[in-house]
Amino acid sequence: QAQLVESGGGLVQAGDSLRLSCTTSGQSFSRYAMGWFRQAPGKDREFVASINWRQNYAYYSDSVRGRFTISRDNAKNTVYLQMNSLKPEDTAVYYCAAATTPFTIATRQSQFGHWGQGTQVTVSS
Repeated sequence: QAQLVESGGGLVQAGDSLRLSCTTSGQSFSRYAMGWFRQAPGKDREFVASINWRQNYAYYSDSVRGRFTISRDNAKNTVYLQMNSLKPEDTAVYYCAAATTPFTIATRQSQFGHWGQGTQVTVSS
């Protein structure tokens, strides 16, 4: 059974950086797009970033573009989200996800079929 486990969340101050990691097991996702989503209290889960299997295309929401960077190491079965210049509005539970169809680009939640349990990121002002 596929598992996605996020780590690296925590409490930081505005302007700080964090790097989230998502390690997969039980199934190889090296040919699948991987993504990060987040859900703030009282809000719907939203897309943050995704990267295709060949690592030559990355997509970002407007709110994080230029501050966050998604990357992956298929040899380590791990996807990363480097978050710089964090803002209080970045506070949310961050989820890692794997696409359901290989060799595709994915940015919508409906395109992802495997999810992690989430990691909390809190940014204080």
